[in-house]
Amino acid sequence: MSRSAHPAGPRYADVLPEGHYTAPPADLNSLDPRVWSQTVERTQDGAVAVGGLDVRKIAEEFGTPAYVLDETDFRARCRAWRDAFGRDADVFYAGKAFLSRAVVRWLYEEGLNLDVCSGGELATALAAGMPAERIALHGNNKSNEEIHRAVEAGVGRIVLDSFQEIARVAHAAERLGRRQPVQIRVTVGVEAHTHEFIATAHEDQKFGLALADGGAAEAVRRVLRLDSLELIGIHSHIGSQIFDMAGFEVSARRVVGLLTQIRDEHGIELPEIDLGGGLGIAYTPEDDPREPHEIAKSLGDIVTRECEVAGLAVPRLSVEPGRAIVGPTAFTLYEVGTLKELEGLRTYVSVDGGMSDNIRTALYDAEYSVALVSRASVAEPMLSRVVGKHCESGDIVVRDAFLPADLAPGDLLAVPATGAYCRSMASNYNHALRPPVIAVRDGEARTILRRETEEDLLRLDVG
Repeated sequence: MSRSAHPAGPRYADVLPEGHYTAPPADLNSLDPRVWSQTVERTQDGAVAVGGLDVRKIAEEFGTPAYVLDETDFRARCRAWRDAFGRDADVFYAGKAFLSRAVVRWLYEEGLNLDVCSGGELATALAAGMPAERIALHGNNKSNEEIHRAVEAGVGRIVLDSFQEIARVAHAAERLGRRQPVQIRVTVGVEAHTHEFIATAHEDQKFGLALADGGAAEAVRRVLRLDSLELIGIHSHIGSQIFDMAGFEVSARRVVGLLTQIRDEHGIELPEIDLGGGLGIAYTPEDDPREPHEIAKSLGDIVTRECEVAGLAVPRLSVEPGRAIVGPTAFTLYEVGTLKELEGLRTYVSVDGGMSDNIRTALYDAEYSVALVSRASVAEPMLSRVVGKHCESGDIVVRDAFLPADLAPGDLLAVPATGAYCRSMASNYNHALRPPVIAVRDGEARTILRRETEEDLLRLDVG
């Protein structure tokens, strides 16, 4: 049954879409560790703290809305991915999930590489001191300026996405007197999202060169003919928020098939294979993501098995987690403004942010959890919809949640697992000011991206 098909009425099962809670949780004050970062806890006086710092102090000093990032948790996740894959593989953090100079420094210190997909992300990476050889440049329509800057900086790899891009990168490398390492992004006919994968013709997309029509094989031929390019491997990315590894198995089999074809046709074995990212996280307690060591073992086993069957040496494996690292490390802190009770339905809880700081609910129908964090409550659960302050009926932050019935204006709410894509996709809709990103560690908080001001907006308005 679709959401719009549910009848109105007072019963929880009538109001909540299938797959959501059909009854309130036993304890509204509990914080499920699956959706909160590791240092988040409820203190003795009932408020929530992160990194040993009370969220009320964060709100008082930095204001709301604000993205609050648990630096300890972020670094721990970096180490978990690095250790899971070991020295014989590479972990590239996908900067599109969230990027700042502080984050780049953390990545460098924790031994991760960085994947960027725009000139702005590349500029941030270089400004923060990430060695260029540890940077990969993605993108389906890189500008000549972006390509030139990447080659000039000496990035470790450029992922080629089209025939035109092969020529552009080769030309830039030739002009600069470089031999640029590249990978070719291939479309393997697999699309994986969450628990479903379809191994059919998903070449109908803007990314990559298709295996099915021979485009990927032709790209290999063209690259190998160019002295200014060094083909180091094949790249594949099959989807996002993936929990099931079956799609990766199909993808790896097809990529290894291409490696076999390259060996047979050209007499070379490429040294690297990149299976991309898209690994899922828990947005709600129902989500069940895999741990990095499980993912590493599964991907390693898949690639090794397929290469043994094909008689190939096992190439160096790369992965690109972004959401899986930064997503669970942050929550968005809001202040409650107004409440509107719709008898027999739900209570609309308006906060001081909304779709300008989290577009994912409106854009993807994404699901989130939410909790009262400025105090504990023993009130009855109240079926709620947390909404923003923008002039859109679709301005929804959390579609269905249970919050205490004594919720009041001025209370603080937190939505966990907002570290990935929320700040990256934030906007100035209604001339809203994009929130700051506050990093917390060992009881101390500091701004790593400041809050926008009205002066920032007006400075861009040159009329």
